Amino acid sequence: MKIKLSDSFTYGKLVRFVLPSIIMMIFTSVYSLVDGFFVSNFTGKTDFAALNIVFPLLMIVGGIGFMTGTGGSALVAKTLGEGEKEKANAYFSLVVYFTLAVGLGASALGVIFIRPLSKLLGATDNMMRGCVVYGTIMLCAMPAFMLQNTFQAFFVAAEKPRAGLIVTIIAGVTNIIGDAVLVGIFRFGLAGAAAASALGQIAGGVVPVIYFGRKNSSLLRLGRTSLFWKAIGKTVTNGSSELLGSISSSVVNMLYNARLMRIVGEDGVSAYGVMMYVGFVFAAIFIGYSMGSAPIISYNYGAKNQKELKSVFNKSMFMLSLSGVIMTALAVGLADAFSGIFTGYDQTLRDTTRHGLRLYALHFLVCGINIYGSSFFTALNNGVVSAILSFMRALVFQTSAVILLPLVIKPAIDGVWISVAVAEAAAFVLTVSLIVANGKKYGYAGKFPA
Repeated sequence: MKIKLSDSFTYGKLVRFVLPSIIMMIFTSVYSLVDGFFVSNFTGKTDFAALNIVFPLLMIVGGIGFMTGTGGSALVAKTLGEGEKEKANAYFSLVVYFTLAVGLGASALGVIFIRPLSKLLGATDNMMRGCVVYGTIMLCAMPAFMLQNTFQAFFVAAEKPRAGLIVTIIAGVTNIIGDAVLVGIFRFGLAGAAAASALGQIAGGVVPVIYFGRKNSSLLRLGRTSLFWKAIGKTVTNGSSELLGSISSSVVNMLYNARLMRIVGEDGVSAYGVMMYVGFVFAAIFIGYSMGSAPIISYNYGAKNQKELKSVFNKSMFMLSLSGVIMTALAVGLADAFSGIFTGYDQTLRDTTRHGLRLYALHFLVCGINIYGSSFFTALNNGVVSAILSFMRALVFQTSAVILLPLVIKPAIDGVWISVAVAEAAAFVLTVSLIVANGKKYGYAGKFPA
């Protein structure tokens, strides 16, 4: 039976509705994870380090798609809740076209400046060629990746999360097969890994255009629109936290790489790369849940249904808290297995990665609440609070932690590994404070859990 945004959500119905988004985000994280696996095992740790050096730049550009998707879907879902379907479709079309235009411009600039940007990110002479090759190919496909990120949110708002999941699976499988053939069989190295990811991203961006461009059974369809500057402004404001979070996380990753290069060299960057891949998959569960539940929040906010808004919020907080404990236990318990997958060819690197991952994994305890908190306020069309949470969590707290903790914790590398957990703990305090402070304003305050 089809689940609608206007339904009353039990725990079971809520899980069924958000599950496609969770799986969708896990498959999206496959891009970097599969590339990392094949590059590390088939081309060596120098190319693996080069990939990790340039990756934050790609995430900054791709983050524009998350911004327009989350911000735009919040506006569209709220408009649907207000009963204005025609206006919602006009806003939807405008956001998609705007994303494509911005993506083409950002991609072109990235290709032009990829070499100096790689140098700025900390690439050594040995890494430079790999950074330029991988970065250039990935940037050429970036407009499609941005569209894929945008459509992931809109599939949920259109009450078609399963269709979004199918598209993402197609993209993920394309990437996996491409890596196996181009890197594993033909040994094209970083160029092959980038080409495989690019093909997956193109599939993920183009298929939704075809779906929404034709007559379909969803709430949304691409068509003619007007240049609603206020809607664009609201989209950018609503989604600014997601872009800011992407930029901040990328800047922090650059700082981590620079710190690790100074402390232990390429091995540190490679070990951190493995932690990022594990983090991408685990965080994808939290991001997917937040993305999948956000249109429900926006719809009920637009419909002024405070009872359902409070119910969904309380259920979400309970499930995310429980998930954080489970994921932390899994990450710590499987640290050696994860390390072996990527660095089994080098025992010293594997030992470094295993030890670091066990410290790094502690942040999963609370990061789900932090991710949900920012997404929750975006869904309420409060981009300011959402941006504050993203900025403080991803930039201020993590930057401060990675700079200061290696100075006071010995060995210094342990200070780097534990800094993410310390930063997330600080962000958790801020997130809970702002959630409590705004409870009465939006009507979700109440007994926990519901």
